[in-house]
Amino acid sequence: MLNVLRPFFTRVMTPVGETLARTPVTPNMVTVTGTVGVAAGSLALYPIGYLFVGTLVCTFFVFLDMLDGVLARLKGNSGAWGAFLDSTMDRVADAAVFCALAAWFLRGGHSRLLAGVAIFCLVSGALVSYVKARAEGLGVRADVGIAERPERMLITFVATGLSGLGVPYVLTAGLWILAVASVITLGQRIHAVRRGIAAAEAPGGAPGAPGGPGPGGAGTADPAATATQTID
Repeated sequence: MLNVLRPFFTRVMTPVGETLARTPVTPNMVTVTGTVGVAAGSLALYPIGYLFVGTLVCTFFVFLDMLDGVLARLKGNSGAWGAFLDSTMDRVADAAVFCALAAWFLRGGHSRLLAGVAIFCLVSGALVSYVKARAEGLGVRADVGIAERPERMLITFVATGLSGLGVPYVLTAGLWILAVASVITLGQRIHAVRRGIAAAEAPGGAPGAPGGPGPGGAGTADPAATATQTID
């Protein structure tokens, strides 16, 4: 859903990307730096109760991480390795954020239940991303759902930041909403994969169509089409 905003953020980030393009900095360096920043900020600050400050740090590095795609386009060196690294680092960042929140609930003695919900959000989010990655490996599109990674991280950071400012129950509500939305998204993607495979196996499946045989369809994924996509 929030993917429609990517062109806007690309335009905003382009001037910074143009500056970095004149330096030895590579897109992969930006990707790793963004992930390390999010992981370090969340793991260092969330468990000790600095929810608002931790969210500010994480948000800064999330925006920094968005530069990798812009920089790759400007330098003309985007490819399969960059896409793989970006998706892998996203999983690392997600794990750090939700484990840090779980630690906060356990350390502060607030709620073991909510610590479990945070871990559930981590696992369900990983499954959402896995279904898309596995589908693309089969040549089937599964980029659907009400809570892709941008939506999941927006809910998480907004709820955590507001909780750090003292807004009551907002983090609890945010985690439960995220858990439900992740399950719905997982179901939507599994259904999309089932339909895509059924369409591919049906007599007269259209080559090249979503779910159809050939490039972009079941059986053979198109490397050129998926090399620079982020699995979320």
